Amino acid sequence: MKIYLAGHRGMVGGAILRELEARQRSGEEFEIVTRSHAQLDLTDAAAVRKFLQDESPDAVILAAAKVGGIHANNTYPADFIYENLMIEANVIHQAFEAGVGRLLFLGSSCIYPKQAPQPMEEDALLTGVLEATNEPYAIAKIAGIKLCESYNRQHGTDYRSVMPTNLYGPGDNFHPENSHVLPALIRRFHEAVRDGSGEVVIWGTGTPRREFLHVDDMAAASLFVLNLPLDQYKANTQPMLSHINVGCGEDTSILELARMVASVTGFEGNIIFDPSKPDGTMRKLMDVSKLRRMGWAPTISLEDGVEATYRWFLGNADTARI
Repeated sequence: MKIYLAGHRGMVGGAILRELEARQRSGEEFEIVTRSHAQLDLTDAAAVRKFLQDESPDAVILAAAKVGGIHANNTYPADFIYENLMIEANVIHQAFEAGVGRLLFLGSSCIYPKQAPQPMEEDALLTGVLEATNEPYAIAKIAGIKLCESYNRQHGTDYRSVMPTNLYGPGDNFHPENSHVLPALIRRFHEAVRDGSGEVVIWGTGTPRREFLHVDDMAAASLFVLNLPLDQYKANTQPMLSHINVGCGEDTSILELARMVASVTGFEGNIIFDPSKPDGTMRKLMDVSKLRRMGWAPTISLEDGVEATYRWFLGNADTARI
């Protein structure tokens, strides 16, 4: 058994790699194949074709993607849609050409319409207008789902898709402008404590609600879905609505999250919100009942996960993307 993990240096791919290696240590027998971006550019179709033909893996986990927060998505929309479309098209098509029977594609909760009923069920896909700030990225992720479904329909492959909620944890991006909300808050509060600042200013009104899942839980869920018996996967999905939501099923306001991060980092000053900055979607809660029925649930609470992520940040400040 040979598994190619695309994107192993990213936060999600790194967590999946840790989980795979842990399973190897516990006695499971399989080979893990990885390549860095310097070794393999996934936007290069010829290079991807040669790699997959040469390696001929039994399964592919596609965790590679160009990702970022509101600012990055607003500033680089062409980069986000182009690079993600190319990665998905190349890896999925060339996996089929190489005879790969099983593939897992990792998407994002931003695939759902801005005004989707909450919590968002899988069948909300393509029922309304997307959030404008990340529409190009969302379009690319929707295309990845439809690529998997179309190859399944036409060629009989077993290509599956999981849609994670907002993820965080070791290996996250803590850049002050291009990161997602939780790592951005961790850095901002940490620097306020370090510099003796009496206040922290946060984008938006603080009222939007977000769901967060620790990346180690996402890794476990990904392998759970990949390894589901095919008949069980098909029994819980449809040929052209085959993706599965992955989350914890609970959300928190940005204000509540900020207070939690302040407590974890030891910040005791004032938290100020800047309503001139965009909030983004007001609520993004996933309906995870389908995955729960299949037998998987997360194990890491938000508070425990934030504390562990802050410890990781403190120990990796020199190498983290900050």
